[in-house]
Amino acid sequence: MNKDELLRSMNEAIVAGNKAAAAALGAEAVRSGADLLEVIEKGYVPGLQKVGELWEQGEYFLPELISSAEAMKAAMAVLKPELDRKNIEAQRGGKVVIGTVEGDIHDIGKNLVASMLQAGGFEVYDLGADVKLERFIEKAEAVGAGIICLSALLTTTMTNQKRLIGLLREKGLRDKYKVLVGGAPASHKWADEIGADGYAENAVAAVKLVRTMSGGD
Repeated sequence: MNKDELLRSMNEAIVAGNKAAAAALGAEAVRSGADLLEVIEKGYVPGLQKVGELWEQGEYFLPELISSAEAMKAAMAVLKPELDRKNIEAQRGGKVVIGTVEGDIHDIGKNLVASMLQAGGFEVYDLGADVKLERFIEKAEAVGAGIICLSALLTTTMTNQKRLIGLLREKGLRDKYKVLVGGAPASHKWADEIGADGYAENAVAAVKLVRTMSGGD
């Protein structure tokens, strides 16, 4: 297939959440010597943007979001070794540290946000669930992240989002990081109350917010 057909097929594979097709098209791009940065930016990423639009229009739901994020990850798993071999870095949206706060083992929503951010071109450091507050700061400092995303699914653990912001202030690091909160009990009001930089109610909104915070569109 020619380049336009390849890009269109990549777009369609992501919108359809077709992991096998997304990976196979990535392999074809490598085989044909295509510009891999171009195929990411013009083939796969527009598909992900379309998925976000369909979600906002109420046409796509959680299963479609997860499938599309997985398809993007499958494509990147094929392309990344070749990018590394050629020492090319795909355009990155910045470094993000994400996790579910201490005392909270819920991670489905957090996992989806991490997958969508990764698929959207961010370098994501997912610390998992029940993460000690110091660990978020240590990791952000170690990797040079600019954004810390905190998930909490319980009203009893959401106070740890507030505690983390206090901890950053104590260490004189508050201005160094954008802190975003999410999870069922969180809200814009809660984010304002604890001095967070933002709140996202779902994975699509989280990607948009992180992109805005990191100086993207």
